[in-house]
Amino acid sequence: MDRKPVDSNAIKALQEMKMEIAKELGVTDTFTTDNKLDPVTNIFTAGPVGGLMTRKLVEMGEKELMDEE
Repeated sequence: MDRKPVDSNAIKALQEMKMEIAKELGVTDTFTTDNKLDPVTNIFTAGPVGGLMTRKLVEMGEKELMDEE
């Protein structure tokens, strides 16, 4: 299975979304460092951000499906 995004702008959009959510959670500094973060800290920081990204993407998809009806 090819895991590349369909749209070439998708990576940039997801990166912006990640930073937005990190800012909402107050963990922006964690994502702007040079990846010199302790792996355990990274897991506990990335988890909530990834979870919110998933929720927002699902909500966007559901809304789009409802709008099509």
